[in-house]
Amino acid sequence: MDKDQSFKKGTTTLGLVCDGGVIMAADKRATMGHLIGHKDTKKLFKVSDNMGLTIAGLVGDAQMLSRWLSAEVSLFELKRDQDMTIKAASILLSNIMNGRKHMPFWVQLLVGGVDRNGSHVYSIDAAGGAIPDKFNTTGSGSPFVYGVLEDHFKENMGLKDGATLAVRAMNAAMKRDSASGDGISLCTIDSNGYRNFTEDEIKAIQTKLAA
Repeated sequence: MDKDQSFKKGTTTLGLVCDGGVIMAADKRATMGHLIGHKDTKKLFKVSDNMGLTIAGLVGDAQMLSRWLSAEVSLFELKRDQDMTIKAASILLSNIMNGRKHMPFWVQLLVGGVDRNGSHVYSIDAAGGAIPDKFNTTGSGSPFVYGVLEDHFKENMGLKDGATLAVRAMNAAMKRDSASGDGISLCTIDSNGYRNFTEDEIKAIQTKLAA
């Protein structure tokens, strides 16, 4: 077996900055070469009440980095008695990634959330480059997501509309990218905190889009 096929990978993730918060989403399929290795892979992580993380790439690296960031954010909050800003979290992840650029983590990251400066989504590459944007997507299905977001994203769109757009974009990727599929993980992050959508809520959005 090819070395790359021995690892679970393959993904579509996205993050949207909306009016009053952030929407983040990921699919649930992990692949090993042409084999579907797992159908319920966690790629969307709660870091804290004001922050989420999506990861595209190797599952082992994804799980380790999510634990690392969660621990650092929790320690910061205990020491400072305040939330870490999304920009600070992106810089922390950027430094972690850049420190391993000669033996990189095989991942692409999105960190997003709400802080005292507003709502933010940052993309972070394997070399540690961190770039903020109003919307972003990572993984093998990202070209299909960009096509939907470029056409339908509007600045200051509401969280409800953002969630609908996220599901529309994820559906497009899962129809065309063989490494993405098996359901959607979806969350909203706003002044009330981090909340995952239930499967029923996601199915209701999909049903509305199909009508």
